[in-house]
Amino acid sequence: MKVDAKFDSHGSIDVAARAIELEAAGFDAAWTSESAHDPFLPLMVAAANTDRLRIGTAVAVAFARSPMNVAHLANDLQLYSGGRFVLGLGSQVKPHIERRFSMPWSRPAARMREYILALRAIWRSWETGEPLAFKGEFYTHTLMAPFFSPGPNSHGAPPIHLAAVGSAMTEVAGEVADGILLHPFTTRRYVVERTMPALERGARGARREVSVSCLVATGTTDASMADAVRKTREQIAFYGSTPAYRGVLDLHGWGELGAGLTALSVARRWAEMGRLVDDDVLNEFAVVAAPNAVGAAIEKRFGGLADRVNFYAPYDHDARLWLTPLADLHDGSRRV
Repeated sequence: MKVDAKFDSHGSIDVAARAIELEAAGFDAAWTSESAHDPFLPLMVAAANTDRLRIGTAVAVAFARSPMNVAHLANDLQLYSGGRFVLGLGSQVKPHIERRFSMPWSRPAARMREYILALRAIWRSWETGEPLAFKGEFYTHTLMAPFFSPGPNSHGAPPIHLAAVGSAMTEVAGEVADGILLHPFTTRRYVVERTMPALERGARGARREVSVSCLVATGTTDASMADAVRKTREQIAFYGSTPAYRGVLDLHGWGELGAGLTALSVARRWAEMGRLVDDDVLNEFAVVAAPNAVGAAIEKRFGGLADRVNFYAPYDHDARLWLTPLADLHDGSRRV
């Protein structure tokens, strides 16, 4: 299993120093996310300061951007990184697309499928020089003068990984993407019973890389462990309040919990939400263990399912906390 890292709060850290540190520690890849900062910009810095580390977005919001904008961004990062870039895309949810980004929303799985096909059509036009003639229901790209074409990329087009939770988007990932990014709000049971069958239906025998962001609550003292557990409960509650993710809770018979969390979030009673996440729910969604037991717990949870994993810790912590789990997971992979 490959072990990746996130550029947490990348707007406020020294990206160059962090990228060098991650590569030296032995991480296989480093990913940016899109929340308070742009996900693409830090990767230029990371690419310039590393030689081996894979870099990517996990995720960039697709529907906030034109496929043409993303095609150029991804192509440039693939070129500048020497072929180490992965374009990770996600749809976000309707309120954010319409009210935060002021962009259109409709039939997200169908729109995402077409979005990725549009990207591939643009890259193919640059690679071959053939006329750009993509006409879809949501996107149309039919103009590409030589002045605006970067031409063939010496490292090829970057792979596309798609974030998915529901079956429809997961099938799209299987059909048109190169890999799938599993949401932190998932469980082994959900991956086995819902995610993998949908991915296989879409892929129809093709191989797709599976990456999982694993919620981990860990610490080196009683106080730090207690804080980690509390913040992880709150993060699970936040995700559980999102109606689009309700299927994960429903599978476990926790639909009423989801409805209660949604009601509290609508009422902006944020402080109460984490208290609804009991130990059974906590341990189903998160690895709760001391640092020297985290690697084995992740291997038990996602071994045989995921190709890559990153540690998702929604609380303040020392980055050195992950060195032991990193070594344990790499050693386990070598033994296999």
